[in-house]
Amino acid sequence: MVVIDYGAGNLRSVARAIAHVDAAPAVSADPGDIDRALAVVLPGVGAAADTMSNLQSRGLVEPLREYIRSGRPFLGVCMGLQALFDYSEEGGRQECLGVLPGVVRHFGHTDLKVPHMGWNTVEWTRDHPVIEGIPSGQYFYFVHS
Repeated sequence: MVVIDYGAGNLRSVARAIAHVDAAPAVSADPGDIDRALAVVLPGVGAAADTMSNLQSRGLVEPLREYIRSGRPFLGVCMGLQALFDYSEEGGRQECLGVLPGVVRHFGHTDLKVPHMGWNTVEWTRDHPVIEGIPSGQYFYFVHS
């Protein structure tokens, strides 16, 4: 498993979490390691523009797109998930990886609490293998903005 190092602030936390479950992550900024990986994790915090600039400057954009399109296991964490979409509205329009159709939209002026940090229940609206065995109404911890 390769954790992509492009300067993201939560890189070491993500790698430690993976190591905690005995998965032995390799932290790498080498595009060749992405191609050879059995699984890839893209961490991230901060702004889409910085994320994409850092990925581009390290030559990681196309290798990531190719890897994800191959269908092999991939996990985007925080900004690493947001970067999968066509573009982000955060700080102005920022083109992203474009491997998932859609837009990361700014909340704008709402009554939503931002950032959202704390325990909340989650209600399932349909079945999915990811939630199999987890009853609806369980508490999950959220940290996002």
